[in-house]
Amino acid sequence: MKFALIPARGGSKRIPNKNIKSFNGKPIIAYSIEAAIESQLFDHVVVSTDSQDIANVAREYGADVPFLRPDAISDDYATTREVITHAVNYMTKRYDEVTHCCCIYATSPLLQISYLKQGLEKLLASPDKAFAFSVTEFAFPVQRALSITNGHLSALYPQYSNTRSQDLNPAYHDAGQFYWGTIDGLLSDKAFFSSDSIPIVLPSYLVQDIDTPDDWLRAELMHKAMSLSL
Repeated sequence: MKFALIPARGGSKRIPNKNIKSFNGKPIIAYSIEAAIESQLFDHVVVSTDSQDIANVAREYGADVPFLRPDAISDDYATTREVITHAVNYMTKRYDEVTHCCCIYATSPLLQISYLKQGLEKLLASPDKAFAFSVTEFAFPVQRALSITNGHLSALYPQYSNTRSQDLNPAYHDAGQFYWGTIDGLLSDKAFFSSDSIPIVLPSYLVQDIDTPDDWLRAELMHKAMSLSL
C-alpha cells in the first residue's frame, strides 16, 4: 500500500493561512491533493494538519484527514521528517503492507504527475535506495557566488573566479515538491540528502519555493503561463 502525505500546518506567519489561501482561483493545497488523486499512484491521500479549517478544505477536495497533528510537531521548529514519521507510524498501525509514502508539499501548484510517477518508478527499480525526491539546477553556477562583508565584495570560491561558467559543474538544490520514500527508509536514520536518494530533476520553470508574498506572485504568474501554454 502506498500513500501520499501532504503536510499543512496552520501557523504560517509570512503568508497567513498560506496552505488554504486562494491561488489562481482555488486553495493552493487543492493542487497537491488533486495531483495526488489524479496520479492514481496512492491508496490514500492524507493531509497532516493541526488546523480544523485546513482539514475541512482538504476533505472538500478529496483528501483523508484521519487525525489532527499533535502540538509537539506543529510549531515553527517541527521538521518535515518528524511529520512524515508521525504519519507513517499512524498508517502502518492501521493498514497492512504499507510499502511507500510520498510527501508532497501543500504549496506545490506547479507539480506535474509525470515526475511523481518517475520518482516511484526509479525508486522501485533501485532496491538499494531509500528515497527519490525532486531537485532542480541552480540558475547560476554556485562556484561564482559572492559574499558582502562590511559593504565589500569577495568571492566565496576565489579559485573559480576566472573559470568560464560553461566549464563549471552544475549544482542542484531541493525543488521542494515531493519526497518518495520506502517505509523502512523513512523509519531509519538515513538522510534524504545522501547517496540513499535518487534525484528527480525538474526544469526550473516548474520550481518556485513559496515563502514570501513575492514568491506567491511569481508562482501565480508561472502557473498562469503554464496554463496558457497547455
